[in-house]
Amino acid sequence: MPRSTQTAVPCTLMRGGTSKGPFFLASDLPSDVQLRDRMLLAAMGSPDIRQINGIGGADPLTSKAAIISRSSRQGIDVDYLFAQVSVDRPFVDVSPTCGNMLAGVGPFAVEHGLVAAQEPVTQVAIYMVNTETVAVAHVPTPGGCVTYDGDTSIAGVPGTAAAIRIDFLDTAGSVCGALLPTGCTLDKVDGTDATLIDNGMPMVVLRAADLGKSGYETPAELDADREFKARLEEIRIRAGEHMGLGDVSAKVVPKVTLISPPRNGGHVSTRTFIPHKCHAAIGVLMAVTVGTACLLPGSVAYGIISSGDGPVRRLSIEHPSGEFSVEIEVSQTGSDVNVVRSSLIRTARALFRGEVLVPASVWDGKESLVEVAGSRARQHV
Repeated sequence: MPRSTQTAVPCTLMRGGTSKGPFFLASDLPSDVQLRDRMLLAAMGSPDIRQINGIGGADPLTSKAAIISRSSRQGIDVDYLFAQVSVDRPFVDVSPTCGNMLAGVGPFAVEHGLVAAQEPVTQVAIYMVNTETVAVAHVPTPGGCVTYDGDTSIAGVPGTAAAIRIDFLDTAGSVCGALLPTGCTLDKVDGTDATLIDNGMPMVVLRAADLGKSGYETPAELDADREFKARLEEIRIRAGEHMGLGDVSAKVVPKVTLISPPRNGGHVSTRTFIPHKCHAAIGVLMAVTVGTACLLPGSVAYGIISSGDGPVRRLSIEHPSGEFSVEIEVSQTGSDVNVVRSSLIRTARALFRGEVLVPASVWDGKESLVEVAGSRARQHV
């Protein structure tokens, strides 16, 4: 038979929260990182602003991929590697994780036999490879089958679906090594007050008013202000250095959030950048991290919100598409705040299962993780 000029790679396209992208078994992908990244770029159709030659959605929120494998770690069910595939550049970033795509990991793991379904809910312990942290997803599995139907709605997604509760454990300092990378709740970055924080996502939290904004502008209005966007990027790059991330000009972290007083009954209003485009909503771990910043005495949120007292704080974070509720459990000694647990509700849905085709000139499909692992094992015998 003539050899095909394309390689078929099994995948499931899933919506996770307000994001979307292909989910792969790690054993179906190349083990070589550079080859894997070229394959992901080809699958998504990058670099191209329309991603017309791939399955990407021409937006950072729909140009993501999840790579899943059974975990060998004690007490962990699956490993989850997140990949942010740039739309208009030949670049794949695995430095951050994605809490929205995380919502699809539990259902994917159950449906692919990596975790045995329980009745009526299956707990899936997930090791987030990017940040070396753990989350536990509570997946509805009545009758031993994943269900996507339910009455839970989340801002930014039409309709309703089954609720998936996600508990984040030990996410403080996931990328930067500390909840407050500089050791301070308030820093001056290029002359502007900022809280530099990492509770699952490195973030630069700024008061909108300090940058001449109300904080209630639409994403389109903010993206159209080139002078403002240039100023924001200057602060982000300088903040990245302060946070120990080095030169972040080509990285997607840290993210930046502008905060302002709430308008619709929440605790704080936000406009978040990911990092060069204003988010239509707010990412999962961004919401968790911004919410945490709002709990810290002396942060930029001081005087903007009142989060109440007690070890468990429930915050409603307003964003352009609605609101995002997070629950954060903290222990506090004086001014020192320790984050014990963060929880939230997301939804997910499998959209299609099949094969994505990539040019054989990019990857011929011969090398896989299983084959390479076997080859290396034989070399050490």
